[in-house]
Amino acid sequence: MDASLTWFPVARTADVTTTPVAVGAGGRAYVVVRLPPRGEVTAFPARCPHRLVPLAAGRVEGGRLVCPAHGWRFDGEGRCTQVPSMGDDGCPPPRADLRRPWAVEERHGWVWLAPEPTTTLPPRPVSTPRPEPTPEPPVPTGPVFDNLAPALAHAWHPVLLSRELRRGGWSQVRLLGCTWNLSRAADGSLAVEPAAFGLRERLGLIWLAPAEPADAPLEVPELADRRFVAGWLPPVRSPGPAGPLADTFLDATHGPFVHAATIGAADRARVDPGELQREPGGFRSVQEQWVENPLDPEVATGGRPLRQRRRTTYTYRVPFRLRLRQEFLDSGAATTLLYLLQPEDLDSTRVYTCLLVSDGPGRPLPTPARMAEQVALQRRILAEDVRSQETLAVPGLPLDPRDEVHVPADRLGVALREALCDFLVAGRTRRTAA
Repeated sequence: MDASLTWFPVARTADVTTTPVAVGAGGRAYVVVRLPPRGEVTAFPARCPHRLVPLAAGRVEGGRLVCPAHGWRFDGEGRCTQVPSMGDDGCPPPRADLRRPWAVEERHGWVWLAPEPTTTLPPRPVSTPRPEPTPEPPVPTGPVFDNLAPALAHAWHPVLLSRELRRGGWSQVRLLGCTWNLSRAADGSLAVEPAAFGLRERLGLIWLAPAEPADAPLEVPELADRRFVAGWLPPVRSPGPAGPLADTFLDATHGPFVHAATIGAADRARVDPGELQREPGGFRSVQEQWVENPLDPEVATGGRPLRQRRRTTYTYRVPFRLRLRQEFLDSGAATTLLYLLQPEDLDSTRVYTCLLVSDGPGRPLPTPARMAEQVALQRRILAEDVRSQETLAVPGLPLDPRDEVHVPADRLGVALREALCDFLVAGRTRRTAA
């Protein structure tokens, strides 16, 4: 297709329904969709302005295009009509609106797009048009924090579960785009090639620091609390960078949508941002929201409702270590999740998840069967997050606030970006001093 043309055939008319279709026009990425089932075709930019989620994975509901990750809704003019985390009376910010192409037309059995103003009409094709290849949705234009950021050398990273490396054994791992050979001697001591600043075991994991670390430790008091029973999920690999995944773990607003099949409470999507407490190497925040608690034994007997109030204390340490303590206010039960991320390559992150469960004061310790249920549920939740990351397809976490639209409930996500910016500056200072 001649790039000088102002109209581009992007899809057959019959192929465009209420399911968004990714298309390209003039080198730009869009989605086309019918908001009413038999209405006219509407075109939108390829990504939601909030967290850059591809709208091709969205859905149509009530004549609106709905983002699959956080439920933002857009009408046929591209106006954002609802941000669920702000509640029914919330007013979306002006930057939340989508900038649509100049015109969309259905002619000669095809959908045509004109990205920029034109005075012509779509031409009558003399042969079957060939739509241009659909480009990847545009990525952030500003800096991103990716898995090869030089500052990451100055941090401790998990690289294996301790039990994955036996005495007399060895293993190859990927970290920061490099291959490292780990071995454990008969006496239990660890070694690594090529040489690194340090190698240690902590929290049931083997950690590697390529250069002198500048990060602060993540404390986990539940490991010494006899009321808690620990269980590890099998490590999983996420097809993308660690930064956006850490952002997801800190995000209370995606639950009703990404986790609708497990714990999400779609009718309680409003999130009131909690206070943020800055700490060395990160921050802490407490937030309350409604979730479904299907594993509460009292739910099956009718003693408590499925929908329950949960208080979550988020603790974050740069670059990619998170502790989420979830307290169920009705029962007194508590679940703590450790998310520890290994940035392997630009497009690969290994995720280690430890689950610590207490059934509450005065209650017996969770049985092996109950722990198996809890682990199974958390594996399903983690799989939902990983699928969401696979759809996201961005090179790293955007650091320029102009690349995304933030709302009050995104306070922890903004704090994450600020903490990683500070970490980058500290890393540059160390390299300059060296």
